[in-house]
Amino acid sequence: MRALVSVYDKTGLPALAQGLVGLGWELLSSGGTARALAAEGIAHTSVEAMTGAPEMLGGRVKTLHPKVHGGILADRYQPEHMADLETHGIDTIDLVVCNLYPFASEPSVEMIDIGGPTMVRAAAKNHAHVGVVVDPGDYAPVLAELRRDGVLSEETRLRLARAAFAHTAAYDAAVVSWFDDVDGELLPATLHFALERSDQALRYGENPHQDAARYRAVGRGSWWDDVNQLAGLALSYLNIYDTEAAWRLVHGLGDQPACAIVKHANPCGVAVAGDPVTAYRLALECDDKSAFGGIVALNRPLTASVAGEMVGAPQADVIVAPGYDDEAVERLVAKRKATRILQAPLPEHERLHVRQIGGGFLVQDPHHFAAGRSDWQVVTKVAPTEKQWVDTELAWRVGGHVRSNSIVLVRGGQAVGIGAGQQSRVDAAELAAKKAAGRARGGACASDAFYPFRDGVDAAVAAGAVVVIQPGGALRDDELIAAADEHGMAMVFTGERHFLH
Repeated sequence: MRALVSVYDKTGLPALAQGLVGLGWELLSSGGTARALAAEGIAHTSVEAMTGAPEMLGGRVKTLHPKVHGGILADRYQPEHMADLETHGIDTIDLVVCNLYPFASEPSVEMIDIGGPTMVRAAAKNHAHVGVVVDPGDYAPVLAELRRDGVLSEETRLRLARAAFAHTAAYDAAVVSWFDDVDGELLPATLHFALERSDQALRYGENPHQDAARYRAVGRGSWWDDVNQLAGLALSYLNIYDTEAAWRLVHGLGDQPACAIVKHANPCGVAVAGDPVTAYRLALECDDKSAFGGIVALNRPLTASVAGEMVGAPQADVIVAPGYDDEAVERLVAKRKATRILQAPLPEHERLHVRQIGGGFLVQDPHHFAAGRSDWQVVTKVAPTEKQWVDTELAWRVGGHVRSNSIVLVRGGQAVGIGAGQQSRVDAAELAAKKAAGRARGGACASDAFYPFRDGVDAAVAAGAVVVIQPGGALRDDELIAAADEHGMAMVFTGERHFLH
């Protein structure tokens, strides 16, 4: 029995090689793997000695030879194949152990592997006769099966072949994505995703009768991989989805201590303040009824003082923060045993936003704020005061994270009314005003898209807002500006819509 061993990742290599030699296998190897085996004193034959052809082109050509691929690809049930091997003096290869260059983490032309994928695909194609191992995590079970049975079962070879094709597919996807990055085209002609299921167990999907799992990009991972769950039940699909929304929102509110409370992917409370305790208290005040069973996100470490506020508040399904005091965790666990307590790193920026539809996907540049205050235009006779600008900017930021149609009312660094997901913008305004219950007086109102009619402005005034911020661009903008002037309020055009579906 012969095994060809050629690996970039040499984790577990000595134990595997020694185990195979101990079972009477002959090892073939080349390049750095051969040097690693020699350093361990493990007997092996170099590929160059077997093929009679030297390694060349700085290592680009080592294993691309008929004596290698003939030995891997021969169908042992085909007499013609076996006759070809005998004619050309080629011996069969029964196991290929190979993993590829780390292209995803070190992309370059020289990291584009040629011989490795060729060997892996050849062995996987001929899995009826050849085993192929691409994951060091499979070394121990493969050795155990060989020691027990002398051969790998058909089931094992099939499983390993599937893993091998997944390995090369992910590798090719990483190479294509690198070319896309070099080219700089945001939406290239083709997209290639390679995802692997994380080890994180999910309780269920959107509903308990649906199975679910979290996947991540192969070779790149996710900020979710570095989330540390300190307490609580296992996360569900919606826990992760909603926490993602809350975590991105709270980290998009500037440098001040901030808190965001999210329910069903929509904010129901947001505030910035001089300290985390006040930020949490103000966020909760926005809509404490909706906060029950929601996600609480803080952009500062959660202290015992914040935990003290939380234990007397409506229960959250998830609490997420960059860090925790030991006492804070103890207080939360004592009163909120089911609440998932997560310590999380900063969320990374995604290159593309992808959403599945029937038979394909919709792909876009991820949501972001392209325009800032310097790009905005005050279109009314009255301009916001500096204090009002603070509320205006916060309202606009929060509004970009609320499902359309959306209206957000902010006063004193606190969202006091959020109207989300309404088919009518006026309905959204009335819902926000109802939740604000008079607290928006002197504050700012943000609309995620332009007001088509003046009734939206009138609704903002009725809620008590003195500033309206909206994209502008409606046919009746002149009427809206006149309405704002009539009410003595300021209106700001951003020139940028923020629909969110």
